[in-house]
Amino acid sequence: MDLSQLPVEQGFRMRGQQVTRVETFVDAAFAFSLTLLVIFYNELPDTVAELRDALRRVPTFAVCFVLLSMFWASHNRWSRRFGMEDAKSTVLSLAFVLVVLVYVYPLRMVTSSGLSLLTGGFVPSELGMDRSQWMLDLQTAFIVYGLGFGALSWLLWRMNVHALRRADVLALDATERFNTQSESGVYALMTASAFGSVMVSFVMLAAPVAWLNNFTVGLPMWLYSAMGMLLWAYRARRERVGPKGATA
Repeated sequence: MDLSQLPVEQGFRMRGQQVTRVETFVDAAFAFSLTLLVIFYNELPDTVAELRDALRRVPTFAVCFVLLSMFWASHNRWSRRFGMEDAKSTVLSLAFVLVVLVYVYPLRMVTSSGLSLLTGGFVPSELGMDRSQWMLDLQTAFIVYGLGFGALSWLLWRMNVHALRRADVLALDATERFNTQSESGVYALMTASAFGSVMVSFVMLAAPVAWLNNFTVGLPMWLYSAMGMLLWAYRARRERVGPKGATA
C-alpha cells in the first residue's frame, strides 16, 4: 500500500478504505440498538393524545441517539484510521457490539429518569422502581449504566493501544502516534470515570440513611459531569504539548 496516496483526515492517513464484514456487523448492531430507542417502542399511537404523549419521549431518544452515535463514530474513526483486520481487532469489535446491545436498556432508563427530573416530569421517566427498595433499584440502574459506559470506553481504549503496539507495521508517523496516544488517554479517563461512578453507587448502597438526600443519591451520575471537565483539561494539555513534546 502506498501510504502517500491515502486521504488524510485530522492528521491521519486513512488506511481503512474498504468496509470490512466486521465493520458492517458493528454498523448493523448500532442500527438495531437505535430501533430499541424509538419513541413508539410498544405500538403506534392511535389518537392525537397518544401521539402527544409519545412525543414527550423525543428528548430521551435524542440524548440516547447522541451518546450511541458518539461511540459508533469513535469505532468508525478507529477503523478508518488503521484498517486493522487481525484477530484481536475482530474480538474487540465483536465485544463492542455485545456491550452496545446490552447497554441500550439501562441507557434509556437512566436518561429518561434524568430528563424527567430536569423537566419537572414533562419527559416521562422509564425507570420503574419498587418503593420498598427504591435505593437498591436506583443504584442498580446506575451500576449497570456505568458498567456499560465503562466497558465501551475500555474497548475503545484497548483498540487504540493495540494500534499503537502495531505502529511500526502500520507505519504511523510521529503525529499519528501522538494523536493515537491522546485518543487512548481520552478513553482511559472515560473508563476510570465510569468505574468510579460504579464504586460510588456501591458506597451509596452501604451508606447510612442520614447521608441520603436528593444530591447524594444521584452522586454517581454527577461524576460524568466532572468527567467532561477532566477531558477538556486533558485535551487542552495535549494540544499544548503537541507531537514534538510527546514522550511516547
